[in-house]
Amino acid sequence: MIDKLIEIASKGSENLLKETEEKLKRVLSEKGENFNFELPDTAYGLPLIYALEGFKINNLSEIKKFFEGIKGQLSQTTDIVTFALNYLYISEISVTLDYITSSQSEPFYGFLGDTIQRTLGVQLVDGRIPAVAVLLGRLEDDKLLSIVKELQEKRILTFLIGPVADEFVKTGERYGFEAYIVPVGTETEHTVFVIDWAVRASLIFGGQTAGDKDAIIDYVRKRVNAFAIAFGNLNERAVAMALGAAVLAIPVITDQSLPDVSIPEIAEYPLLTSEKELSKIVRKAIETRGLKIVVEKPPIPVSYGPAFEGERVRKEDTFIEFGGQKTPAFEWVRMMEASEVEDEKVEIIGTDWCSRYEQGGRMPLGIIVNVAGKKMQKDFEPVIERQIHTFINEAEGLWHIGQRDINWIRISKKAKQAGISLEHLGLIIMSMTKARFRSIVDRVEVLLYVDEKDVLELREEARKEYRKRDLRLASLVDEEVEEFYSCLLCQSFAPKHVCVITPERPGLCGAFTWLDAKAAYEIEPTGGNQPVQKGELIDPVYGRYSGVDEYVKKHSGGEIETINLYSIMENPMTSCGCFECIVAVVPEANGVLIVNRGYSGMTPIGMKFSTIAGMIGGGVQTPGFMGVGVNYITSRKFLKGDGGIKRIVWMPKELKERIKENFQKRAEEEGVPDLLQKIADETVCEDVECLIDYLSQVGHPALEMEPIIK
Repeated sequence: MIDKLIEIASKGSENLLKETEEKLKRVLSEKGENFNFELPDTAYGLPLIYALEGFKINNLSEIKKFFEGIKGQLSQTTDIVTFALNYLYISEISVTLDYITSSQSEPFYGFLGDTIQRTLGVQLVDGRIPAVAVLLGRLEDDKLLSIVKELQEKRILTFLIGPVADEFVKTGERYGFEAYIVPVGTETEHTVFVIDWAVRASLIFGGQTAGDKDAIIDYVRKRVNAFAIAFGNLNERAVAMALGAAVLAIPVITDQSLPDVSIPEIAEYPLLTSEKELSKIVRKAIETRGLKIVVEKPPIPVSYGPAFEGERVRKEDTFIEFGGQKTPAFEWVRMMEASEVEDEKVEIIGTDWCSRYEQGGRMPLGIIVNVAGKKMQKDFEPVIERQIHTFINEAEGLWHIGQRDINWIRISKKAKQAGISLEHLGLIIMSMTKARFRSIVDRVEVLLYVDEKDVLELREEARKEYRKRDLRLASLVDEEVEEFYSCLLCQSFAPKHVCVITPERPGLCGAFTWLDAKAAYEIEPTGGNQPVQKGELIDPVYGRYSGVDEYVKKHSGGEIETINLYSIMENPMTSCGCFECIVAVVPEANGVLIVNRGYSGMTPIGMKFSTIAGMIGGGVQTPGFMGVGVNYITSRKFLKGDGGIKRIVWMPKELKERIKENFQKRAEEEGVPDLLQKIADETVCEDVECLIDYLSQVGHPALEMEPIIK
């Protein structure tokens, strides 16, 4: 069967080769060989070719050179791996030439940039996105929507290619990365955008070396959980693309009657298999890839899962809303004794609440969640409380923003028509608290207050507790706790990286504080967050601890022997690829710049975020460069060993606005209340000469500090 597939694929490759060659001649004629280009938001040229061959392409002469080198191999080789990879390379060149001659056509996403991959990194490694799927071919709308909904509920990030992409967009259903459904493009060759995205993970997170083909292919096979589902007859090009996916151990499941195709040296499961019943095809794909996906869904009449978390409920689509400064509202998690909590109780307290809800409009709402458990701790209250936002948002047609006493909840008309009641709101919070915090919570009850008098009185009690918590959090400093926590979640992608989380240094992805990690350890003692004994304090300025060194050395496989928690210059902590920001030394300014993920402009060191990020991921120590979380910038321990926040000389304007309030407090503590105004941004300069001029004009303190490079 494999020989027959290669024969069919060869016809497709001949067709694509001829088409691409004509396309290349036309583009060369129009643009000239010296024409330079960049695919959007990537530091890797043509990422697939760069990753596997180590050849970075940024102009047409380089495309021509590479194309001429491989075009003869497609028809001559008998090796399936060589054939399949060359077909993928030709596909990447073909779609790149399309980019050069025409802009990306909405609503299709086309090329998938580095930033979104880094943004989704934490979800990919912690299991919130357990797999990636590609749907291609043609399918009727109602059947397609049913399969898409099933994939969404299973939290599988799904890319649509070919006619199914066009069909789905026309349905008017919500799509995008937040919805876990991404229409990539309408041609079979656009599948290469997803394949090169998967391969890029080895560079972004895995620290693999471009050109180390065998290591990168092995990385993708072992660490990227992906599968494809093809609907309808597979044409010659689709078969060739399926072979390309097969080389990377990505199985293709088709609804056509075909015998299984296995390549034992690549994968222990079939790389082409069939399931004619569409109601079973997703399950067949998951089982073929060997995935274990557990779906947690509360007893509610609408779909549920992270795919619905980014859904907005607009004013005109709203049936009823609570809070949002329109009515009083709050949410409050309280630790209680077991005898004080009636497990799984959901009670709505208020006058004639049912008829008021049925009328729609607005209502006050006080949410009190009482929890009890042998392992429950007072410090875990805000950790659980923050998750109310996620619990509610994962229900289709429900919308939640804000926390504490500034929360705002909407229920859509569509959700109400599906049967969502006020009681369901409590059921969501109760059941998901028990499911996701089952190791620390034994009993949960939810009380919903809907009379304004009750809500106002209880809100004042809640505010007193909020203030106590804030004082407690403010007192949490590295010196006062007995242990730090690790985060090893990213080791599924970046095996050498060890993140150490302290009260004053949150995780570089921004997803974990010290309290979050502590709670995560109690929830899953064998999970990715483990206690790290501090040991002896070797250097209080640089933040070096003997226990941290021992832990990092052991869990990095001996690759990293020591780290300083508060320095960018001396043995800084490693990065995986999920960091929110990058700190980079600007030697000429005797300081550092900070650039956040999502900022696509140039920085004064002559590199964009994506280029710098490509240098520092994968668990490698890179003195002078460091990935950090946004909240670390305003920590008292930020670069303590190198001079602290007074070293910051440049940040994008967006980032300055985001941290403005907390940064101002820190600047006043450091005796430079006007520091934020002295820090340049892209509206001032994007090159180092202009930066130095500006810093001199405003009298930035970094210019008077001792040299950052010693």
